[in-house]
Amino acid sequence: MSRPARLVALLLAAAALSAGCGSAARQGSAAAIPVRPPSLATSLVTATGTWAVAVLGGSAAQHNNFWQLFVRPAATGRWRLATPPGVASNGGLVLAGLGAGSVVAGFRPSQDLSYSPLATSRDDGTAWTPGLLDAALADVPDALAAAPGSGRLLALLGGGTAELSGSGGTAWARLATRRALAASAAGRRCGPGSLTAVAFSPAGVPLLAASCTRPGTAGIFAYAGGTWRPAGPALPPGYAHLGVTVLRLTTTGGTTTALLAAGTGPAARLLAAWSADGGAHWALSQPLPLHGAAPASASSGTGGAVAVVLTGNRAETVTPPAGSWRPLPALPPGTATLATAAKGGWDALAVHGTKLAVWQLTPGSGTWAAAQTVNVPVQFGSSG
Repeated sequence: MSRPARLVALLLAAAALSAGCGSAARQGSAAAIPVRPPSLATSLVTATGTWAVAVLGGSAAQHNNFWQLFVRPAATGRWRLATPPGVASNGGLVLAGLGAGSVVAGFRPSQDLSYSPLATSRDDGTAWTPGLLDAALADVPDALAAAPGSGRLLALLGGGTAELSGSGGTAWARLATRRALAASAAGRRCGPGSLTAVAFSPAGVPLLAASCTRPGTAGIFAYAGGTWRPAGPALPPGYAHLGVTVLRLTTTGGTTTALLAAGTGPAARLLAAWSADGGAHWALSQPLPLHGAAPASASSGTGGAVAVVLTGNRAETVTPPAGSWRPLPALPPGTATLATAAKGGWDALAVHGTKLAVWQLTPGSGTWAAAQTVNVPVQFGSSG
């Protein structure tokens, strides 16, 4: 082979090798993508009814996406619109239970808004009392929590800061930052990459959740005596080399429920965990392999049940103490989230433009049945 021919061959081989390395790098990068927290679409059970959050309308780019709040009072068993009036909801809605059936809703900022209006209802959304958080709530479903009995609120802000209020959601003060948590003795075991959720324990102790850069650690922390302490579940040895992110953290009916994601890419799996004593002891579910799917929404139900809507029109539920995941039938088109049904089982809340379609899956049934349609008056262009 002549020298010019050898040179051409070497250049072609180098180009092929470079392309192969680039392809491998891209594949490796895709495989290493961690599981992200689900959307703001979710549901919550209180003593007097069930609440749900979903986005309806049209294009988010044109500010025609409107997050809406729905309630199904236990007395009626029918879903109805209950979004607090007077505030633009394009940025998103988060919800927290105050106990005894009361709830507080927080609006994420959108467009020129730089703070988060709050609204509290004690009568299943018939009337709302306004409030204010002079900061921006984070874009995660558990960015707002309420302490049982005291009326204190805990907020996770978009900049990675947690703030704690006094009674009634007033006198807000900084409680933690990601940097301060990372520098604490508890945080060094986790190496928090981002803060993902806030909650209160059944006893009213502030809880903070994070993704951990140190593998094998579930980043849940409890604040007492002016310091943070580790409060997450101890994971089995098989998780020692996996990164763990806390996707959801909620307390309902005396039980704190966490949804964890371990691993990355197609090998990622979900775990549910339950604690009745503020994180001193936890029960873990069996793992749910995701096989490349992602959690689109996650909801808490009665008795500590967890329902997860996955990409690919799939859904899985798990209930303590057995902790085994159970697949649900293929979801109705447009399903945004699941909610505990009035007579057991689950409701699938599907969005079609400005309509919310409710489908029911009763215990023992293998098919979804159409149950209700809620028409939502949306004024397109009103937020442009």
